Amino acid sequence: MDRKDGTMAKERYKSLWDLTRDQRGRYSASIAALLIAIGMSLLVPLATRSAIDEIVLGGASPWWLLIAGAVIVLFSLSSALCMYAKGRWVAEASHGVAKQARERLFDHLQHLPCTYFDRADTGDLVQRCTSDVDTLRIFLTTQLVQIGRAVLMLVILVPLLAFLDLRMTALSLAVIPFIIVFSTWFFRRVKTLFAKADASEGAMTSVLQENLTGIRVARAFGRQGFEIARFGEHAAAYRDDSFAVSRLKARYWGLSDLLCMTQVGVVLLGGAAWVFDGSLTVGTYFAFVSYINMLVWPIRQLGQILTELGKAVVAMGRIEEILEVSRESNDGDPIVAPKQPGRIAVRNLSFAHADGTRALTDVSFCVEPAETLAIVGPPGAGKSTLMHLLVRLYDFTEGAIELDGRDLSRIERTAVRSRICAALQDPFLFSRTVGENVKIGRDDASATEVVDAAETACVHDSIESFEQGYDTMVGERGVTLSGGQRQRISLSRAILADPDVLILDDTLSAVDSKTEGRIRSAMSARHGRRTTLIIAHRLSTLAHADRILVLTEGRVREHGTHAELVNRGGPYARLWKLQSTFESELAADMVPGRGEGS
Repeated sequence: MDRKDGTMAKERYKSLWDLTRDQRGRYSASIAALLIAIGMSLLVPLATRSAIDEIVLGGASPWWLLIAGAVIVLFSLSSALCMYAKGRWVAEASHGVAKQARERLFDHLQHLPCTYFDRADTGDLVQRCTSDVDTLRIFLTTQLVQIGRAVLMLVILVPLLAFLDLRMTALSLAVIPFIIVFSTWFFRRVKTLFAKADASEGAMTSVLQENLTGIRVARAFGRQGFEIARFGEHAAAYRDDSFAVSRLKARYWGLSDLLCMTQVGVVLLGGAAWVFDGSLTVGTYFAFVSYINMLVWPIRQLGQILTELGKAVVAMGRIEEILEVSRESNDGDPIVAPKQPGRIAVRNLSFAHADGTRALTDVSFCVEPAETLAIVGPPGAGKSTLMHLLVRLYDFTEGAIELDGRDLSRIERTAVRSRICAALQDPFLFSRTVGENVKIGRDDASATEVVDAAETACVHDSIESFEQGYDTMVGERGVTLSGGQRQRISLSRAILADPDVLILDDTLSAVDSKTEGRIRSAMSARHGRRTTLIIAHRLSTLAHADRILVLTEGRVREHGTHAELVNRGGPYARLWKLQSTFESELAADMVPGRGEGS
């Protein structure tokens, strides 16, 4: 292990120790109970030794033996009660640590920048929040106190053995150094293998999560066989890496058992020889046979302790990788302006993604309070990127965005998002009731306000047709609903939030023209209540806007009203003509009595 690895390992141990901060009282109580239990268990062989020697020497009375037996039972019972207390307290402490670790991880993930999730695998993140935290819990439950037990055994038992007989003590410790050295070697080897196996499990979990999320796509394209084979490859890699760990553990347990039995054999044979020549009493011999089992098997468990420690260190490292990522900054003024006016000014705005891909270049425009601005452009023109910048999901590096005269980058993100609300292109719904999904942005909204927002989004009738209405549970990601229903519920929660600036990012792409017209009429009734930015590919959705912005390859190509752009004869006019012609022909074809033979 080089210096860098050593430093990193120390940091992981420290992080593991820091996790126990709030539960150290219970862990201390557990160790205290363990100390008492060890003390009681160590007294049992001493009482037995005295009884045996008295019997062998012929001086033991029945009453004395009865008292000795009662003392042995009392010590054993006290030890058992202390071990129960130890087990209970350490379990409570470990589950408390695991709960705190999961909550800390989840809280941290909630505040990480979007750029992190652009690169991260969801399945791997899930494993770190569940399986890796469970690995820590298992170590803290079963092994942390065992470390204390092994140390206490050595500290207490070795002086006691030396007090009874120095020669037997030397025999009892003859093989112990070899067991410790072998356990240390095993720990170093197994830690590397655990890291590899954990990474394989994370990759397998990612494939599983991705496939379950997109299972309809896989079936639609008949890709089940390919996906099964792909998952099989990752499952095989995880199997092989796990088997490598199991193979190493099997070698350790086999050789450590051999060493431990050798140690017991040395004590049995050497002690028997001294008993026969009269230099060791039978009672002392029995005590050493009892004590050597108390000493050697916990030390043999050092391998298991180090195994779980290795797993815990690897798991802690994977957890720390998340916790070390800097949180999304929330610097700026914590100002939440009143519900109006909502003026947006964008000046010379440029933005590039983490891989260097340019998304926006020198974009400038202004949206007055209560005005509706439509943004149109081909895929990849930068429309959605612009919306993400407006709600500070990403931060721009060149130019400026102002909200009511204030630089957006100097306003706290939470304050920005309380004033600007977006119905994003992907209408994500949580696995909750329909009503709870609508109220995502306003938990305190009344039932009347929820219904009003749903009616504006033209989804109220659909919701009422469900068996349980607004209390109907939707599946994960809203899979039990149609695409249009998901989009309209997403729109209704944006409307319910009642922001100063409303952003609709291709929100009606899965909605039919008739329903879109009804939504447009309902939204028009609200016209003037808030600043609105609309992104859409269907130009009929945009024609009613006060002004239209045309983006091409991240640049502003045209800017003006619908009439001005049509008369200008540019890209917007050509696209408008194509869509209008197509819609007219489609409407004519849908007239009854017209078709291929008419």
